[in-house]
Amino acid sequence: MKVLIVAQYLDNIQDPQTYNSRFLTVADRLLENGHDVQIVTTDFIHSIKQHVTDVTAYKTASVTLLHEPGYPKNVCLQRFKSHYLLSKQLKAWLKTIEKPDVIYCAVPSLDFAYEAAKYARKAGVRFVLDIQDLWPEAFEMVLNIPVVGSLCFLPLRLRANAVYRAADHLLAVSNTYIDRAKTVNKKASSGAVFLGTDVTRFDSFRESDPVLSKEDNAVWLGYAGTLGHSYDLKTVMQAMAMINDHPRYADLRLIVMGDGPLREEFERFAADCVPDHAVFTGKLPYPQMVATLCRCDIAVNPIRKRSAGSIINKHGDYAAAGIPVINTQESPEYRALVEQYQMGINAECENAAEVAAALKTLLDDPQTAIAMGERAAQCARELFARETTYVRIVDAIECQEG
Repeated sequence: MKVLIVAQYLDNIQDPQTYNSRFLTVADRLLENGHDVQIVTTDFIHSIKQHVTDVTAYKTASVTLLHEPGYPKNVCLQRFKSHYLLSKQLKAWLKTIEKPDVIYCAVPSLDFAYEAAKYARKAGVRFVLDIQDLWPEAFEMVLNIPVVGSLCFLPLRLRANAVYRAADHLLAVSNTYIDRAKTVNKKASSGAVFLGTDVTRFDSFRESDPVLSKEDNAVWLGYAGTLGHSYDLKTVMQAMAMINDHPRYADLRLIVMGDGPLREEFERFAADCVPDHAVFTGKLPYPQMVATLCRCDIAVNPIRKRSAGSIINKHGDYAAAGIPVINTQESPEYRALVEQYQMGINAECENAAEVAAALKTLLDDPQTAIAMGERAAQCARELFARETTYVRIVDAIECQEG
């Protein structure tokens, strides 16, 4: 079977040793099953805001890079223009290819997916859509401009509806996203498959060299991810300051693994709020991030209000690390998982006092923290292990879903 994967965001495709892409993982599985797989994507790497020209290090599926002008920030007008111009490149390229048997397409971006959907409908090709985020809802949450914002984003909402309606099968990283798509497409079969983690690969990196040496009595709070506007590290640091009279406070360190537009602001805040108790490593290669995260005692998932309303990438890594999580994310889906598996503590969003109370609970009762970590590892094996969960994606592409 000839499978075309249309996916705009394939960060680190130029470095297969560190990539953690859902779509490259699925491509590898499809190739193992004997299918002919081609990937079309952009030459602009969103996470580092740079272009890439050489993907020969990825030696598995055939990859076509289409040129995209790029943009300086995640939320800016240039980004929408860049996506539009990229979509025109895709439209022209699709006219040159041999007709595939199935298209497996990521959304966002909306423009890229829209051109793929139009081609699939015109060519009579089965269209499997995988929803990674909700646009324009994600932008509306960031900008938070009632009424006016909704009107401005109406064209994007209509485009999203058109993409969702085109799908023969709906996949998503969250049941929340499936529910949104099914408001306009009730005919498609569907199922959520979390972003997840290749647990076998993750475990192989546990004993890699961490970025820091851990002292015998140290207690590490781990954060891994982007340092952007959606992430509320200030509340974590305020909570740490609230328990500075705790017997273990002297040993407490916040290990921040990642980079982003607010890194300097967070570093300045840490210097004032918790001097000598926060370490910023910058963005780490995936093996080193895993090794460092696995040496942490507690993970923190501090998400600001009206942000990241679903299951996100770090959830799988935190669970696979086998450590308890202190979670402030409002997502009912993730909060329910934390409760179901009893793998951490849910605190109110942007409430430093509740985060401080959660910290004290785990510091005062290490055995409970260890038990929560064991249940987190169980959750990883059952719900986040790509080795088993991604079989459902491959089955949907092969039209073998139940």
